[in-house]
Amino acid sequence: MSAVRRSARTATVLILTCASLFASPAAFAERGSNGNANEAEQSAQVGDDGTVSVTVGGVVFDRSKNGSGGSAGALTSSTSWTPPPCWYAPKYTPEELQEYLEPIWEAESTGYQWDAEQRKKYNADDEEKGFNKDKTGKGYWWGSYVNESYPPGWDSCDKDYFWVDQGDPPPADIENAVTPEVLAELAYAEIRVPGTEVTLAPAEATKVNLPTWSWLDGAEFKPVSVTASVPVIGIEATATAEPVSLKIEPGTPDAETYPASGVCEIEDGRIGEPYAKGKADETPPCGVKYLRSSGDGTFPLQATVTWEIHWTGSGGAGGDLPDGEFGATQDVVVQEIQAVNR
Repeated sequence: MSAVRRSARTATVLILTCASLFASPAAFAERGSNGNANEAEQSAQVGDDGTVSVTVGGVVFDRSKNGSGGSAGALTSSTSWTPPPCWYAPKYTPEELQEYLEPIWEAESTGYQWDAEQRKKYNADDEEKGFNKDKTGKGYWWGSYVNESYPPGWDSCDKDYFWVDQGDPPPADIENAVTPEVLAELAYAEIRVPGTEVTLAPAEATKVNLPTWSWLDGAEFKPVSVTASVPVIGIEATATAEPVSLKIEPGTPDAETYPASGVCEIEDGRIGEPYAKGKADETPPCGVKYLRSSGDGTFPLQATVTWEIHWTGSGGAGGDLPDGEFGATQDVVVQEIQAVNR
């Protein structure tokens, strides 16, 4: 596998005007045997309303309704399913593909035989019809892109460029070619949800054998969403995450949770109930009771929120995606109750 020279042209992406998304990229990763670059291009555009749309790998992501803040993080699927590590989307007009490929062939770095086969495939010697120039404005050459974090399977999209007429779906036998459903799966990977540090009360150190109330800030734990689209072919999908439950793991077997399962369901838009003065001896709807002290250390309480994911897309498409989870660990000090002798 030989390295492809870096292109000198800067990628230009005009998102809001829905103009061409596919100017030649600024840089290319190593080329596979099919001659297809496996890079993820990125650009951003700020709209008049202040929202930011980010284009990554031929797909525009609107993250304006996403979770934010320093503690926000990505969801982990509750099943073995994972979002696509790579995908296919419109990449070049006929003229742009010609401008990208011909310098590679002229450099003779890929071998005469391979270059000759490629020139034949794209009918490069025909001035009028080569690279489908006679179809300019009626479709695009599609190519592969990868998740820039390079998760397992990132190199599985190894098919060569293929042509799709405007208005036609991509070939059914090409996995992860963008459709509303694939866009929803890509949007899933872009969702960020708030951190899961729970509020505990009483506010100071927890006491042995006294119920500790636990809850999450209802203002933060509300639905978040990301929209993924390919404006040039007019398709989009929105993936929405809604919090449904909080699981508490005390960090020691010497503890009891409320409820006993440790799973606190969301009710009336909130998870758990804030502690109020005078409720110290009541059983909290969501909480924990430690049966021994943490001594000179702490117990690592793990709080994990489960989020339900559903999506809607172009043409009335929609459905559910696997639940996602996001959690965090916080240290809890548990003290013995000090008796007072009079």
